[in-house]
Amino acid sequence: MAKIKVKQIKSRIGAQADQKRTLLALGLHKISQVVEVEDTPSIRGMIRKVHHLVTVVE
Repeated sequence: MAKIKVKQIKSRIGAQADQKRTLLALGLHKISQVVEVEDTPSIRGMIRKVHHLVTVVE
């Protein structure tokens, strides 16, 4: 399956608790951290939920 890279661009401070848990589920802990995850509908939904905190890197 295809993989995508997700980068955290903003701090989780001030975010809602469920958004903080979503970042942890994606494997993101620090600003500027990049993780490579499977490109599945569930992962895309997680990215959409925290779209203001992350970006997809090509």
